Amino acid sequence: MDLDFSPEDEAFRAQVREFLATQYPADIRRKVELGLALGKDDYVRFQRLLYLKGWIAPSWPVEHGGCGWSATRRYIFEDELAAADTPRIMPFGLKMLAPVLMAFGSPAQQQRFLPRILSSEDWWCQGYSEPGAGSDLASLRTRAEPVDGGYRVNGTKMWTTYAHYANWMFALVRTASTGKKQEGISFLLIDMHSKGVSVRPIITIDGLHVVNQVFLEDVFVPADCLVGGEGQGWTIAKFLLGHERSNIAGVARSKQQLRRLKRIAAERRLLVDPRFADQLARIEIDLLALEYTDLRALWEEAAGHAPGPQASLLKVRGTQIQQAITELLMQAVGPYALPYDVAVLKHGWGGDEPPIGSDYAAPLAASYFDARKTSIYGGSNEIQKNIIAKAVFGL
Repeated sequence: MDLDFSPEDEAFRAQVREFLATQYPADIRRKVELGLALGKDDYVRFQRLLYLKGWIAPSWPVEHGGCGWSATRRYIFEDELAAADTPRIMPFGLKMLAPVLMAFGSPAQQQRFLPRILSSEDWWCQGYSEPGAGSDLASLRTRAEPVDGGYRVNGTKMWTTYAHYANWMFALVRTASTGKKQEGISFLLIDMHSKGVSVRPIITIDGLHVVNQVFLEDVFVPADCLVGGEGQGWTIAKFLLGHERSNIAGVARSKQQLRRLKRIAAERRLLVDPRFADQLARIEIDLLALEYTDLRALWEEAAGHAPGPQASLLKVRGTQIQQAITELLMQAVGPYALPYDVAVLKHGWGGDEPPIGSDYAAPLAASYFDARKTSIYGGSNEIQKNIIAKAVFGL
């Protein structure tokens, strides 16, 4: 694995940096810089900007409309997006479902869905977790019974991120109850506008509406929305989760957060405090080690290897580092991080009332609370440690 950047790579970096400096909408940049909540329009506007440039799908092969970039260019691109404080690209369609459709989907499914994922015409959500079936996903109970022309689906999905924005869901459903639990699971694509689909908001501890509970009551799903064959859902789910867990590591975003932490620490003269400086140095060393692990995973993926147990390692360490950074950010601003207002998180400070402390302090408590969930979603870190123990150490 060659970690040196060629002159062509550096020229590409300069091109990305110039594009973001001149084309990235200032109003979205301000929201991200201040840690304000983003709406669907913010995400879609930015993604369509990349789509029109031809940069929305760095890891997709060219034949499906992607960039076909090398692992090096993909790394540079993600690094520059994070450095420019852009919104994260929604992964559900581009980074999770799309690889599944390319590997397991029919040509008709690829032709129908992939172009609309690229253009952000479709917003996807993930229907995996259920009440009582989160980390133990094989215990899911949502049923899909065969009917004329397709399936009738009944059940509920939990913690469904941005389901209130989505017009499609990819979901794991039970099509058989005999044999091992995993063998009766199938992978369906469900139109969120179908009769019988309802979405109930779940307001998280930061006061925002991001996740939901989705109810499926006698929902008809056409047969051509089954990906793979009946009973292949568990195989597809493991394939998809490998891509999701690698993405959760969020190395580029953590690097940008670390730069932010250093700026705040310098402003507040905290780097002369040996205890604080030691904590900061430990996080930076851990993040550097994670970055090299992430690069190795990128190179292996570029060589045609699906994400293996290293995806679990990336997920565990990545989320631990994210949480450590948000904790140290809270320490850096002290009591100024404690009070926050949901209205401020959505719209920023307005009127004649000045903020308490610096502008950057207001959303830090919400970011801290939100980061607690990263070690749970995508398969809890405890489950990931079991996967590592079995796959790497043979335990």
